[in-house]
Amino acid sequence: MFDFLQGYDVLGAFWTTVELTVLSAVGSLVWGTLLAAMRVSPVPLMRGFGTAYVNIVRNIPLTVIIIFTSLGLADIFGVTLGASDFKVQGFRLAVLGLTAYTAAFVCEAIRSGINTVPLGQAEAARAIGLNFSQTLRLIVLPQAFRAVIGPLANVLIALTKNTTVAAAIGVAEAAALMKAMIENEAQTLAIGAVFAFGFVVLTLPTGLFLGWLAKRLAVKR
Repeated sequence: MFDFLQGYDVLGAFWTTVELTVLSAVGSLVWGTLLAAMRVSPVPLMRGFGTAYVNIVRNIPLTVIIIFTSLGLADIFGVTLGASDFKVQGFRLAVLGLTAYTAAFVCEAIRSGINTVPLGQAEAARAIGLNFSQTLRLIVLPQAFRAVIGPLANVLIALTKNTTVAAAIGVAEAAALMKAMIENEAQTLAIGAVFAFGFVVLTLPTGLFLGWLAKRLAVKR
């Protein structure tokens, strides 16, 4: 029934998808948190940069960003991220593009969580001598993260599906293999069903677990 899968590394393609997702998720969480801190910063320049970045990046198609990382950064400016192999370079550039794009959505999710923290807590922190960064790190962000596990889960699921765009620059992830298989095999519906099931396996348990975690760690107000 599944003879058409022979000769194709389906598991390897999905493993590349997982690697893209995990590395981009970590990078976007770090960069998105920094952007969120900028968005609520008392420094006008930092607030302006954070606002401009989020509004610009969110309104650029992900495909454009991914292609820019390859044709723009690599081909024009020579940015290879320390990779000598073309495949490794494409993978790293894809992670960079996905991180830059997803961080804008992570930022807004975290900022919404920051807005759920009562203002009085920040004022109390300043009253005992904590500066802005200490207040954010010790008081606000821990509560904000607990409040936005659900929205961050949605961003992570969207990121998993967005990794398919990396095929545009030659990254051998699941969507690239599916395209090659459809071109070579006469089993379009079966191939589509296999890869659809693969993405369900990747995203559904993640959504269920993080949804449970969000309820478990929800801040009671």
